[in-house]
Amino acid sequence: MEKGKKLSILDLRAMKEKKEKIAWLTSYDFPTAQFAEAAGMEMILVGDSLGMCVYGYEGTVPVTMEQCLVHSEAVRRGAPNTFVVGDMPFMSYQRSDEDAVWNAGRFLKEAGVDAIKLEGGKRVISRIRAILDAGIVVCGHIGLTPQSSGQLGGHKAQGRTLDSAKLLVEDALAIEGAGAHLLLLEAVPPEVAGFIAKRLKIPVFSIGAGPYCDGQLLIVSDLIGQFQAFTPKFVKRYANVAEVVTNAMKDYVKDVKAGAFPADEHCYHMVKGEDSKFEEFVRTLK
Repeated sequence: MEKGKKLSILDLRAMKEKKEKIAWLTSYDFPTAQFAEAAGMEMILVGDSLGMCVYGYEGTVPVTMEQCLVHSEAVRRGAPNTFVVGDMPFMSYQRSDEDAVWNAGRFLKEAGVDAIKLEGGKRVISRIRAILDAGIVVCGHIGLTPQSSGQLGGHKAQGRTLDSAKLLVEDALAIEGAGAHLLLLEAVPPEVAGFIAKRLKIPVFSIGAGPYCDGQLLIVSDLIGQFQAFTPKFVKRYANVAEVVTNAMKDYVKDVKAGAFPADEHCYHMVKGEDSKFEEFVRTLK
């Protein structure tokens, strides 16, 4: 793929056919999106996980459309050449097909994303079809679906029993049958995820669903060690930003207390000759 060229759905489909793995992660702001694009990330998800990672909510349910749009717009500016997916927040599509289309359209019109993602299997098929009919690219999401985790008994892996695995396969087939372009599997056993990825013609991605999918997604705050509340089993931490930043702040506090910051090199001095004029002015005030 030509460097700097944004991928399309056709490109992603071709990568699956060539068995070329696709790497993507979440991002919620302009600088992180810049980093992701510079790193060669093929896709970015502006996930509703921003509720925990940015706003400190206990889950994703409180996240609003307005929050998702603001963050998606910032990510779009930071990564203009990366395929960006906007995450449909809770109650932006559950009420009706009309709501689903309207809010999905807002992601494209107001934030310039390339696709939207929504949670659910067979129960959201009419939503998927309606959004597709509006000409919008759709990514499905099944397995552990955080917005409905209460019905799942909490944030628990799915598909670990035969009956549960069958339901996942049925949902995956229904999502592809409805015309969705992409599918994300979360917290699903690798043997189940691998079967689904092989069975479906559309790209199937894993977040905690093992190595046999067509690509991998991680939460950026987990990947860089920024989110401290908990670390999911499936996360590989590549940095410890929290430690680096905290230590830097400690050093700053220490320097301020000791009078070591700011030093002369951190100061803006008056224009040569103006300092003596200022001293003369000060004397007139005494």
